[in-house]
Amino acid sequence: MPISFQTEKYSDGEIYKTLNPLLGAWFKHCFGSFTEPQRYAMLNVHNKINTLISAPTGTGKTLSAFGAVLGELMNLSEAGRLEDRVYCVYISPLRALSNDIQRNLLDPLGQIQKAGAKINKNIDIRVGLRTGDTTTSERAKMLRKAPHILITTPESLAILINSPKFKELLKEVQWCIVDEVHALAENKRGVHLSLTLERLQEISPQMCRIGLSATIAPLEKIANFLVGMEKPNKPRDCLIVDVQFLKKLDLKVLSPLPDFINITSKEIQEKLYEQLHSLIQEHKTTLVFTNTRSATERVVHNLKEKFPSKYSKANLEAHHSSLSKEHRLNVEQRLKEGKLKCVVCSTSLELGIDIGFIDLVIALGSPKSVARALQRVGRSGHKLHDKVKGRIVVLDRDDLVECSVLLKNALEHKIDCIEVPENCLDVMAQHIFGIAIDRKRDIDEVFDLIRKSYCYRALQRTDFDEIISYLSGEFASLESRHVYAKIWFDPKTREIGKRGKLARVLYLTNIGTIPDEARVSVKIQGFTVGTIDEGFLERLKKGDVFVLGGQSYVFTHSLGMTAFVRSAERRPPTVPSWFSEMLPLSFDLALEIQRFRRLMEDQFRMKKSKAEIVEFINKYVYVDKNAANAIFQYFQEQFLYLQIPHDKRLIVENFREGDLRHSIFHACFGRRVNDALSRAIAYALGKLIHKDIEIIINDNGFILSANEKLPVQQAISLLKSHEMRKVLELAVDDSEVLRRRFRHCACRSLMILRNYKGREKSAGRQQMSSRLLLSAVLKISRNFPILKEARREVLEDMMDIKSALKVLEMLEKKSIELKILDSESPSPFALGLYSEGYSDILKMEGRLEFVKRMHEKIMEKIKSKAN
Repeated sequence: MPISFQTEKYSDGEIYKTLNPLLGAWFKHCFGSFTEPQRYAMLNVHNKINTLISAPTGTGKTLSAFGAVLGELMNLSEAGRLEDRVYCVYISPLRALSNDIQRNLLDPLGQIQKAGAKINKNIDIRVGLRTGDTTTSERAKMLRKAPHILITTPESLAILINSPKFKELLKEVQWCIVDEVHALAENKRGVHLSLTLERLQEISPQMCRIGLSATIAPLEKIANFLVGMEKPNKPRDCLIVDVQFLKKLDLKVLSPLPDFINITSKEIQEKLYEQLHSLIQEHKTTLVFTNTRSATERVVHNLKEKFPSKYSKANLEAHHSSLSKEHRLNVEQRLKEGKLKCVVCSTSLELGIDIGFIDLVIALGSPKSVARALQRVGRSGHKLHDKVKGRIVVLDRDDLVECSVLLKNALEHKIDCIEVPENCLDVMAQHIFGIAIDRKRDIDEVFDLIRKSYCYRALQRTDFDEIISYLSGEFASLESRHVYAKIWFDPKTREIGKRGKLARVLYLTNIGTIPDEARVSVKIQGFTVGTIDEGFLERLKKGDVFVLGGQSYVFTHSLGMTAFVRSAERRPPTVPSWFSEMLPLSFDLALEIQRFRRLMEDQFRMKKSKAEIVEFINKYVYVDKNAANAIFQYFQEQFLYLQIPHDKRLIVENFREGDLRHSIFHACFGRRVNDALSRAIAYALGKLIHKDIEIIINDNGFILSANEKLPVQQAISLLKSHEMRKVLELAVDDSEVLRRRFRHCACRSLMILRNYKGREKSAGRQQMSSRLLLSAVLKISRNFPILKEARREVLEDMMDIKSALKVLEMLEKKSIELKILDSESPSPFALGLYSEGYSDILKMEGRLEFVKRMHEKIMEKIKSKAN
């Protein structure tokens, strides 16, 4: 049985037969019957079969894992054979979720223990919570009397597996439950966990792995990530329980605006908040998702301002990651108790924290991926038979098209695919240090152990050896930058081991993958003009223009946590101020949007009437009358003014603006792909014309600008897909983003210690150390493993070079036609992207007027063509 989908569903009778009678009676009393995930999965857990359970929130998937575990532990307890060791490890990416699970386990356990006491049965099952917040006395208590079920986070488990005393308690773990596995699989935290699980499996060979996931695809890849490899080319066996679409979906795209062009900002605000207010008032509890933290605060403020009699702190709250932990917990608790009418959040409530009953989810703007949309709307109807009710509110034409196609895919169960990071050398370095601290190990054994993780199944021996060379101090020149050997390696015995008395302390105090972030000061001629966040700084390159406090500045360079700028006079920004907070459009959804564009072009080419095309729109996407008319008008204008770009045609639109020449690439591939494509093409153009190229990107395309004609055709023909990676590496080599990501990788690989002898190094001091370390590393080799990893992270995790390569290959094979056209002003599809550059220097009203003026030019051109 390799990775396969489970088809067999068990009857309630079959499940009750395997359950401890007391637990069975509790289930019957509380629920009456089992849910679908439980009917598929509970016997797998009972039989210790690796299982991935994918089901919406509120369908009982947590109990489908814990039910069987509790039953087995109760049998052992009744028989007096329950030992003082850990039988089950539950891992959650969220501390708040860990707290939830502890409560959700202790409540039923308490009820079962009372029922058992009545018939003289002693059920003594201990549940322990171990996170970064666990007190020293609680930790000591766990060592004296081990919890049978340990609830923890990925970082805390990595610490425990390297703690000699606690490791003994983990030696015969029977079950490991990984919750919210979809939220871990696509980042380095998940990569780190995958290695921790292999180390746990090594000391508990009989351990069964259970994964709990919300809506995600492809499930086979998530299952592979969960269970790891039996041999380099063979994953361990795993059954996939896929009951993702149990609940009825009531989803709609709404626009408060009858017209997206001829409107004032005052009208937009009025219509938006009127619609929000009426939706909130029609429901008991509403959860509103925005795409940025600043938008979350703005929506809460405006609702209180516009409807003071209806909203106050008592019934309306904001929830996002920049708010204090105490505030977030308070909001979650009041939401659970039904005391709040509405909560507005960014991404902080996407994961499955139990937040009680919510009957409506509103997304302001596109959630950018089908999986994220379903995870967000899945927060409504938290109980099993509730209907999922979601509304996406859109305020511009690009968002309208995007959300309409997104909704179609959601209702038709087409989920976008996630990528699992592979061969992360910084995370591997951290774990090898931990393995060496644990005990002396044969180096080939360590290599084989690491390759058992799905994330490292294709790890090259040369990469592994380079990390061993770094860790064992072969690069003596790094000692001048305080990077010392952490392990020893004996070439004769081929063993590795820890070096130095402080090794364990250094490892345990610097463990983890989440980088420290900080605010960056912006200075002009020695004066501080404000701060920007680090995520925004890493997007800047020399010559980029951005707005801070209403003024435009040109970025020149950065030093530590200070960005140096000069005045930009009246140039429009190349990077909008909210850029670093925006979620990127998924590549799969972008291609679906492009396919819809092609189908729309076919309608116009066949000279169908407006009524026929509107009917097609209504059949294809699920929108109301206003929205269908707006989509028709948008596409008709683009068709008449220029041509419609789609999945078989990439249009590059050239136009002049004074001395500036712009090339607008209608590349609807999502921002991560466009980041890679635009940098590679700009690099090629820069080499051809020996000038700096300005870049503006968004999900729908990118603009390249310079003060002379851009030979786009020549640049693209020079750019070969097999050389794309090399070109991009050169393009990012002297970039701010590589410098920042190198610091993150240096901290993960323990080249830079965030904590040393009780002293914490700030993000600013880390960055200064990183700058000096980077120049030392470059003297050793341009391909030093940690620098190599920083490049991989930029190209594969921040950008999407794999999908960018697919686009380039399609252009080479002519399966996408490249069409370069001239226009007098930006076409309708280019308006959103072009006006984005002006969004910071023009107030909302000014931007609307700007778009309106551009639109008038378009309509005049269309009329003159018709005449």
